[in-house]
Parts: sequence; structure tokens; C-alpha cells
Amino acid sequence: MEEEYRKDECRIDMVTSQDYRSRIHPLVDRIVSQYDKDGRFHHIGPEPIPSRQAIIDIIYRTIPILFPGFFSSQRIDDFNAEYYLGQQVTELFEALVIQIQHAIRHDCIRFNRACVHCEERSHEIGLQFIEAIPDLQKKLATDVRAAFEGDPASRHFDEIIFSYPGLFAIAVYRVANWLYLADVPLIPRIMTEYAHGRTGIDIHPGVVIGDSFFIDHGTGVVVGETTIIGDRVRLYQGVTLGALSLSKDECPLLRDTKRHPTIEDDVIIYANATILGGKTVIGARSVIGGNVWLTESVPPDTSVFLKKPELVMKGKA
Repeated sequence: MEEEYRKDECRIDMVTSQDYRSRIHPLVDRIVSQYDKDGRFHHIGPEPIPSRQAIIDIIYRTIPILFPGFFSSQRIDDFNAEYYLGQQVTELFEALVIQIQHAIRHDCIRFNRACVHCEERSHEIGLQFIEAIPDLQKKLATDVRAAFEGDPASRHFDEIIFSYPGLFAIAVYRVANWLYLADVPLIPRIMTEYAHGRTGIDIHPGVVIGDSFFIDHGTGVVVGETTIIGDRVRLYQGVTLGALSLSKDECPLLRDTKRHPTIEDDVIIYANATILGGKTVIGARSVIGGNVWLTESVPPDTSVFLKKPELVMKGKA
């Protein structure tokens, strides 16, 4: 008797569940009806769009090629290196071309731009990127060495390549910056924002950064789009190289102007310093202390520190 009662309860539950499901369809109609209203963001239409997940996958295809043997699923030695890397580079090329093609075609259709023969163009850019890999490796080698020379806690290069979030963010930036300079839409920003989410280090792909760049610890670092950074610059956690605050009306007018500072060669910027403005230049070999706020230029060979606050210590009464 009890078993029959339970079966009846199950039937009632299934009918109730079906009733709730039947009420979804009109709700979907309401959601779809919002797509054409102002201020609602969607991407429903014939134009293709890059895949965020595929672009993240491209990052993880590129890093092992930039640092062969460190992030590979199999051992690489003198006998299989050419075969293994040949396969990896070919797969990267094919994956990258597809996403570049989607990004260019999306840009053309979305904004009604002239045809740029996106299929041919995407193959050209993809091949040029593969050709640029040795130069990217050379730049990243200077970044690894800068981390080793600037951080006494590092024991060897392998530790830095395997584990330093600053190096990961810089590596992703250097790849994204190359694509940014090649006028590839969307993909560079998706790449650097992924690195931002993973490391807490926000570097816009349009930033200009020289050789031997080191970010120590890194969490909370922000480097804005039009920042220019020279060679052998070192940043610590929480540093902001940003723009002065703009009103909503000013933003469109200043979108393509220099809004972020210039940091010359051999500058060190300590934790939580904030440097703002497109006209602000930090001269070569200067040192900016922790928690400093700057909106004006600093001559070369200058140290800028806050006056030491007074500490008060009281014993228990």
C-alpha cells in the first residue's frame, strides 16, 4: 500500500515538473523580444564571432612553443623536437587563422566596413605571427633574465617560467601586442583580459613595453592602453599606470590620444604607486616609492618618496 502511495506521489511530481517546463516557452519569447530594443546587448545575426574559449586555447598552444619543453604533455629531446614542434606550430597556425578570420569578418559586417578579403588576410597574419615567434622568444628571454636578476627569491630560470604570474601576464601581453599591431580586432583584448583574470595583472595589448620588463608579485598592477615603458623597468604589486578621470562626454574625444604615462629606461616603481596622465613622464633611472601618487613629470635620476609617517607605540596601561 505504501509503495503504491509513493508511485502516486512520483506521478504528481512529474506532472508538476511538466507544468513548470510548459511555462518556459512564453518567457523565452519575452527574452527574444528584447533583442531589438535600445540598450540591450546581443549577438544574434549572420556575422561570425570569435570564440573566447578557442582564443584561450590559443594562449595555451602558444606558451609551450615560446618555452619549448616546459609545458608539454610529453618529453622533448633532440630526436623528436623538430617533429613535435612542427606539429604544435601547424596546429597553432590553423587555430589562429580561424579565429582571426572570424574577428576580421565580424568587424567588417558589424560595422559595415569595406571588404579586406578576410580569408587571405587571416592566413597572411597567421603566417607572419609564426614567423615572429623567434623574436617573441628573444624578448621573453630578456624578461625571464630581468625577473631572475631583480628577485633574490628566484633560484633559477625554470622556477620563473613555470610559476611567476608576472611572466605569464607579460608573455600573453607580448603575443596580444603583436596581434594588436597587426590590426587584429577583439582577439588581443580577450587574451590580455584572460591573463588579467588569472593573474590580477591588467596590461592593455596596446601598451608599448621595451626589453627586460619585470613585474614582481604583480597582483593589482594596471597598465593603461597608451602607456609607454622603456627597457629594464621594474614594477611591484598594486602599481597603476593610468589615465586621469574623464567625463562621459570627453571619452569619445580622447579615445585615440595619449592618456597614460611614459616610463623611461631603468625605472623602478614600488608597490601601490599611482602614476596618471598622458603628459606625465618618469625620467630614466628614477625610483618611485610605494604609495606615491603622481600626476606630473619627474626628471631623470630622481627618487620620489612619501615623507615617513610618525609611528606611535603605546604600552598597555
